[in-house]
This record gives sequence, structure tokens and C-alpha cells, in this order.
Amino acid sequence: RRRPTQPVTTARAASPAKKHPSLLPPKTLPVAMDFLNKKFKMVSSENFDEYMKALGVGLVTRKMGNAVTPTVEVTEKDGVFTIKTTSTFKNSEINFKLGEEFDEETVDGRKVKSVVTKDGNKLIHLQKGEKETTIIREFSGDEMKAILKVDDIVCTRVYKSE
Repeated sequence: RRRPTQPVTTARAASPAKKHPSLLPPKTLPVAMDFLNKKFKMVSSENFDEYMKALGVGLVTRKMGNAVTPTVEVTEKDGVFTIKTTSTFKNSEINFKLGEEFDEETVDGRKVKSVVTKDGNKLIHLQKGEKETTIIREFSGDEMKAILKVDDIVCTRVYKSE
């Protein structure tokens, strides 16, 4: 037993690891965002025509959209993310803060209210307009998989880093 006048030494101090897990502070380790500042070129696309049809995109625009292989780049500066998509047909850029709603004009011309959140290695992009769409961009190593959903249509597009 220790007397009240004795100083507590470091060796005798209780280690946080020995405390009950519920008493420990939550882990606030930063999640790696190694997908930032990489360019991803599309290598495959499934169901994109059906996805565009469900959004009411016209035939000519659908044909052009199906013919291109876009490149996507995600960057971040001071908490503002940018997703830049470039192709021979059309270029687009959106700027946003995670979890904050913003106005977006989609590549096919729809005006929507969007919000992007991050879950591990995924950016989840919700667009609300005439139709609600979700774009999940999942990053792993040198690959980005974009899963686009509208109604009961699911489109998967795979990109590889350049």
C-alpha cells in the first residue's frame, strides 16, 4: 500500500490499455486517403446505357457517353474535395466538403442537390433531384470501382490508376 505522501512513479501508474475498453477515448486515427491526387482511367463499364436510360438521357448523349473512357481525379485542399472527370466528350468538376450539401449540375444536365460522405475507402455521393441517384466510389490500391444506382438499375465502372 502506498502512503499519500509518496510520489506516484510512471512504472506504477495505471496503463490506459489495462482500463476497460469502454473507458478508453475513441480512436481518432486518420483514415488513409491514398487515392488522392491519382488519375484513374476507366477500363470497364457494365449497365451504363440502362443507367442513363433510367435517368432520361437521350439516345445521342447515351451513345457518346458509352463511347468514351473518362479519367477521374480526386484531390483535397483545406477540407475541400474536388472530383474532376475528363473525357473527349465532356469534362466536369465538383467541389465539396464531406457531409455538406451542395448544388450540382450533372454531366447529363440534371440539376441536383448532392452530398458526399466518406466511409473507410469509399466516397458515397448521393444526388437528389427528379430521381435519387447514388454513386459509390470504392478505392483499393491502384483501382477505383464506381457503383452507380438509380431506381433498380446498378451500373459498375472500373478504373485503374494511370
